[in-house]
Amino acid sequence: MPSQKIFASPQDVEAAFYEALERCDIEAMMAVWAEDEEVVCVHPGGARLVGYTLIREAWQRVFANGRKLRVRLSQQTAVTTPFAMVSTLLQHIANHDDESLSAPVAATNVYVRGALGWRLVAHHASPVPPDSIGEASRILH
Repeated sequence: MPSQKIFASPQDVEAAFYEALERCDIEAMMAVWAEDEEVVCVHPGGARLVGYTLIREAWQRVFANGRKLRVRLSQQTAVTTPFAMVSTLLQHIANHDDESLSAPVAATNVYVRGALGWRLVAHHASPVPPDSIGEASRILH
């Protein structure tokens, strides 16, 4: 069952999301998600998961080894309205006791404001080749 913690801003939810990821803390992770069957999560190279229960099970598998992570964020941008925020960024993830970072992961997070404050409703992460980071801003679809 998710926490009833009130997040006052989308930035608070995003900070709590990445703190939970670093600690591999399933309860803290699920406290940021909206308790809704329309929430969506896509892990790098993974399937599209829809619904609170499937997302919880996926994060439990990610956290199963119990290792602590180090997450560095870069190239953050956000579009914010009074009731929603779409955040895009690069995640650089490493094991806590290892100085080398993995290849970056491009992430999009969507937060909405409801009766219980701000919550995460979508997280989509995809691997990015390290040599394409500088080029990404110059490429159009």
